[in-house]
Amino acid sequence: MNAERTAPTKTAVVTGAGSGIGRSVALELLAAGWSVALAGRRTETLEETAALASAKDGATLCVRTDVARPEDVAALFAGVRERFGRLDLLFNNAGTFGPGGVPVEELPYDAWRHVVDTNLNGAFLCAQAAFRQMKEQDPQGGRIINNGSISAHAPRPHSVAYTATKHALTGLTKSLSLDGRPYRIAVGQIDIGNAATDMTERMQSGILQANGSLASEPVMDVADVARTVRHMAELPLEANVQFATVLATNMPYVGRG
Repeated sequence: MNAERTAPTKTAVVTGAGSGIGRSVALELLAAGWSVALAGRRTETLEETAALASAKDGATLCVRTDVARPEDVAALFAGVRERFGRLDLLFNNAGTFGPGGVPVEELPYDAWRHVVDTNLNGAFLCAQAAFRQMKEQDPQGGRIINNGSISAHAPRPHSVAYTATKHALTGLTKSLSLDGRPYRIAVGQIDIGNAATDMTERMQSGILQANGSLASEPVMDVADVARTVRHMAELPLEANVQFATVLATNMPYVGRG
């Protein structure tokens, strides 16, 4: 009797993996048996994520990466090819809100540029690199999941740079999804509202609303986001979650403003 064959390990790249949603998604995938390249700007936080995982030896690769720098992105995906041989998933997660609470007329251009470079240009560079590898590898194909936001649908006050980039990510997702069809590359987007991370601590202490008031907002466990990303990631390539919205049930999104 032939020994039962085990399915090959799937490989993912998670950007912004040193904290928050990126860390939670990376740990969820590692717990499910994936190999994961952890990308982020601080090596020490990436190593902390890897240390939290109960994964087999060699399942993680930490790569210091500024996604806004083409040379960093090229080095990240070259390292993934060398270490793992193929790429099954890119979770395009790295992002920044930028300076909070700054009216549009006072927003410095450098701050605008930093948000655009990270949230939009970085997502494009990573998607482009993933596209190239997924198109060329054998078997061909893979999946890209972009981290949008509730702000891809409705803005908060004083969030022009963040909101503009998240709206743009929706266009990027749609275009990549169309262009990926001939190569078995599935592309979707998850729009997240008020996951409990360091970035959203201010939600519970009071955040500016559209009517000018300050209000505490409910948050949800970031693990619920991670499970949703894993579900999207583990679908066969013949199926795709094009857009998913996951939010704290009572956050002021439906009817915001």
